[in-house]
Amino acid sequence: MTKIAVLFPGQGSQAVGMGKELAEKYPVAAQTFAEADEALGYKLSQLCFEGPEDQLKLTEITQPAILTASVAAYRVLSEKGVKPEFAAGHSLGEYSAQVAAGTIKFGDAVRTVRNRGKYMQEAVPVGVGAMAAILGMDAEKVAVICRDAAQGEVCEAANLNSPEQIVISGHAKAIERAVQLATERGAKKAVMLQVSAPFHCSLMKPAQERLAGDLRGLTFANPNVPVMCNVDAAIVTAADASRDALIRQVTGAVQWEQSVRNLIAQGVQTFIEVGPGKVLFGLMRQIDRAQKCLTVGDEASLQKTIEHFAAGVS
Repeated sequence: MTKIAVLFPGQGSQAVGMGKELAEKYPVAAQTFAEADEALGYKLSQLCFEGPEDQLKLTEITQPAILTASVAAYRVLSEKGVKPEFAAGHSLGEYSAQVAAGTIKFGDAVRTVRNRGKYMQEAVPVGVGAMAAILGMDAEKVAVICRDAAQGEVCEAANLNSPEQIVISGHAKAIERAVQLATERGAKKAVMLQVSAPFHCSLMKPAQERLAGDLRGLTFANPNVPVMCNVDAAIVTAADASRDALIRQVTGAVQWEQSVRNLIAQGVQTFIEVGPGKVLFGLMRQIDRAQKCLTVGDEASLQKTIEHFAAGVS
């Protein structure tokens, strides 16, 4: 039997209309959106299904929206009998993974990621921080560039996504200097990103401290499926370790490439990106094209994934 890992997307995968098709067709998906609406006290479902896009892009709405669309898709997939051996999620997606693993209750997770988005937004005044993507340059060279560009400011690797893509985060001026240096030193491309805050760097310390208080107030269970955590690219199988990983990932880098490689080393051969978009599917092609990667975000992709397993293909 082939081992399966489910992967959950993070911020940036949102799109108006996400989850709508599945919610219309599957009661368990509709129920998931209803639970989120109740937990938050407003119609998150309506923002997901109809927009407007500018509201869906606000971090404290984006985070619960992606979590809800991802958990809804996962619950539909579960009803179809697909059971993973491992779960992982990119940044915010780690919350979806922990909900899928039964570590935290969905309602608790929805409220927590709303606050997470709010805390991240409030940690750094708008315009002070920035993020950039550096393409076609290895991690060691990017680390040197970050050191050279810092000049007493924060400039750190935030997302080690694939051999082709590293995202950096920190003070806006330092990130601009790093983009310039990366371009001069042979990066394929270095571009500033349209983000509202400098995620996954030490500037997020105030957000991490506030979120830690929230997470310590929640009940965590031992995950019933091992979860690969971002910050260490290591498997967590205990409640306290799961909570600790979610706290540390606010300022820690997302070790995505290493997480995926470690899942492959555990014998995973089939990866399913569950939730909106195909960002992780794209990264998988950069990390290891030999792996089977499927997606579940709407009815068409769900059916394609179900057919794959029905055919007994590994």
